[in-house]
Amino acid sequence: MRTSRNLLAVAAGLIACITIVWLAGSIQGGERTYEVRPEITLPEYRTDAARAIDAYERMIDRYMSLTEGNLTRIGTDVQGAARKLESIERRLRELCVRMARIEKALGVGEPKEKPVVTQPKAKTREDANESGLAGQER
Repeated sequence: MRTSRNLLAVAAGLIACITIVWLAGSIQGGERTYEVRPEITLPEYRTDAARAIDAYERMIDRYMSLTEGNLTRIGTDVQGAARKLESIERRLRELCVRMARIEKALGVGEPKEKPVVTQPKAKTREDANESGLAGQER
């Protein structure tokens, strides 16, 4: 009986060890896998032509922004000149009105000319005789 107790104790110890190992494995989790993505960047190989094209594009962008700024300034200048001309035109209208009132008050005005009426020229002598222009110069 002693051997069967010893055997039973060994079997119980063995079952206990296997249970502990199994529980430790399940607590720890399954096999872990890690995904590693290398992030290595290599400088782009560029030819001299590609560098020249990039430099040209940067130069054109700067030129376009400079031109845009100049056109904006010119537009502002033109608007200022237009406002000044409108101001001058308004003052001239006011002066014309004042001069007209002064001329009216003084009785001075521009001499009115008699409108010149010309008769149409006749096409033939017969037409001229009919209209009474036969003896006049054409």
